[in-house]
Amino acid sequence: MSDGLFLTLEGIDGAGKSSHLDAMEALFEAQGRTVVRTREPGGTPLAETLRGLILGQPMDPLTESLLVFAARRDHIVQVIEPALARGDVVLCDRFTDATFAYQGAGRGFDAAVLSTLEQWAQGAPEGRAGLLQPHVTLWFDLAPEIAAQRLAGARVPDKFEAQPVAFFRRVAQGYEARAAADAQRFVRIDASQARDQVWQQIETALVARGVLAGTAR
Repeated sequence: MSDGLFLTLEGIDGAGKSSHLDAMEALFEAQGRTVVRTREPGGTPLAETLRGLILGQPMDPLTESLLVFAARRDHIVQVIEPALARGDVVLCDRFTDATFAYQGAGRGFDAAVLSTLEQWAQGAPEGRAGLLQPHVTLWFDLAPEIAAQRLAGARVPDKFEAQPVAFFRRVAQGYEARAAADAQRFVRIDASQARDQVWQQIETALVARGVLAGTAR
């Protein structure tokens, strides 16, 4: 698993993180890496079914959190762990940081309970020490007001995208707290810049972290 690479992209809805996944995948493949691209909630048939419930059905924060971590556990067992064991690059659109940001900071759910669920879902199988965590997390930081403008009219919103700006301010604060607590793993991307400038930040960060060889321009 030491040759496997686990990268996550995080940020509030409308931050633009997903729009760079194609380029990231192509960049790693050009350097000879096999890429597994996935998302959360989701990534397996069971987790995708749970995603539909999480995004579409009203429920209390505990139920929501339990479903998120149930989906995550299946995702880890079925997709992420096997890919890392093969030495692949896993590019994941959101992971546990999103749970602490959305269910924790956004909904105000107990962070201690989330930490317990994190221990259960991401605990080490035989042959690996510690919790499964990304090697690098790219945090697309964007003011909630700007994100709301980007999302307006883009598509029919799910129950999270339909939340007021105040909710996303709390989510953004949750991400900021997670980044401050694990600065070695997080890379802040200024998502307010133009698309090309955002991509330059991503590429520079991946090279600086040693997970990507420098590319000729």
